[in-house]
Amino acid sequence: MIGLVLSLGIWQVERLSWKRDLIARVDQRVHADPVSAPARAEWRSINRADDEYRRVTVEGTLQNDKESFVYASTEIGPGYWVLTPLTLTDGTSVMINRGLVPSEKRDPKTRSEAQTSGPVTLTGLLRLDEPGGTFIRSNVPEEDRWYSRDVTAMANKHGISDVAPYFIDADATPNPGGWPKGGLTQVKFPNSHLSYAITWFVLAAMMTGLLVYVLRSELRKRHD
Repeated sequence: MIGLVLSLGIWQVERLSWKRDLIARVDQRVHADPVSAPARAEWRSINRADDEYRRVTVEGTLQNDKESFVYASTEIGPGYWVLTPLTLTDGTSVMINRGLVPSEKRDPKTRSEAQTSGPVTLTGLLRLDEPGGTFIRSNVPEEDRWYSRDVTAMANKHGISDVAPYFIDADATPNPGGWPKGGLTQVKFPNSHLSYAITWFVLAAMMTGLLVYVLRSELRKRHD
């Protein structure tokens, strides 16, 4: 039993090292100069470990009539992420999370200034598809109700083909009229592995101490 507890402590130390490395790599990506978003030829090789939160830039035309709205709770309050397909010159599309709108700004008519019709260049953080929904709620594509940024299902809902398996969280560059509000991506990773490791090692030490005490007591009894 003591060996099992010690192994759990060692595992948490290994997880701590992995988490610190992850945080360092992501921090470097977030603050790096933007690079071109992955093109279709690169889609199959995209993965969470190497690509998520990479700062990218992309050019195309927004398909404002095919917006999807994802319920969100953010540091500036609740509302909806506005996911808009961006059509590129090669015919492929990338979903852009243009940012948050409050409930009263969900209707595009209330933010017509931001419904850009010409070519645009956008910069943001690459994020991977979030299929299905959240732990609490599932997406309902047939009713256009979304709780996660399920770009594949959104594309199918709106008849968009050749959509990238990722989306881009737009940066804080202001949109005309102020909404949607971008730059709200939370790049935070809980890191409690050190406290967990200490807990397991302390427990192992207590168990060892108790075992030593019991063995000594038994030896005294036998000696007597």
